[in-house]
Amino acid sequence: MRIFKEKKSIMLMLALLVVLVSCDPNRVFEENKILENGLWNVKDPLQFKVPIQDILTRYNIYFNVRNAPEYPYSNLFLFLTTRLPDGRTSRDTIELTLADYDGRWLGSGMGSTKYSRFLFEKGIQFKQKGNYLFTIEQAMRVNKLSGIRDFGLRLEKE
Repeated sequence: MRIFKEKKSIMLMLALLVVLVSCDPNRVFEENKILENGLWNVKDPLQFKVPIQDILTRYNIYFNVRNAPEYPYSNLFLFLTTRLPDGRTSRDTIELTLADYDGRWLGSGMGSTKYSRFLFEKGIQFKQKGNYLFTIEQAMRVNKLSGIRDFGLRLEKE
């Protein structure tokens, strides 16, 4: 009976730890999209619809990338098109560095697949309430880019 109570206490503590660690009060939005077979087709942009209701808060925008060792480059070029709630759009070209000059992956993670989070915008304040549509295209001049397993967008309060 005593062993059962000890196991129950340990399980309860582990469950509480998982809940506390998984809570992220600053995160407003986060979505990661899995790229089938680790291939990102130039004709398949990724879209993230982000609802914004608080226009007084400042936000940080991050990109999440999970790359495999077969990714053939040290960087990743992207086109980002942002559509505002009123329909206006803006377009940016972005470079993310995935490996150092010696070819070592910069991300974290055990094993050969690496995870990286890149700060894109710091302290941005949205001017309009409503849905913002972020469309991201790979811009690596190849039709099917191999080695990118997941790509995501994260928005958090500053």
